[in-house]
Amino acid sequence: MPAANDSAATKSGEAARTAHRHTVRMSIADIARFLQDNLGQRLTARITNLSDHRQVGKWASGENTPRPEAEERLRAALQVFHLIQDAESLYTARAWLIGMNPQLNDEAPLTVIAEGRYRDVMVAARAYVDGG
Repeated sequence: MPAANDSAATKSGEAARTAHRHTVRMSIADIARFLQDNLGQRLTARITNLSDHRQVGKWASGENTPRPEAEERLRAALQVFHLIQDAESLYTARAWLIGMNPQLNDEAPLTVIAEGRYRDVMVAARAYVDGG
């Protein structure tokens, strides 16, 4: 019989794979729209280090596309959002992304994604899903 930790690791691992599949299948316009709808334009712009938050709306409408670095950040944010949302709820995922996180030295995961530290955020998200 597997230990409880093995079961939890399997839970977050499968959830992470599902979130990844979902994220890679979405267009960047759909990702920008989803994040804009659930985080708002200003927070979504903050993820990508944009000073003009209106650019997010242009991405969401398909009028413009983000730079590759910005697309990476949007995809990372969406993947983590889906991981938390699938385990908890949409509101918990939003709160988790914008709140201080003890596993990230009390930085908000959103800020850590903006810094390009995607792996750190994913590790913290998996620990959260596993109850840690």
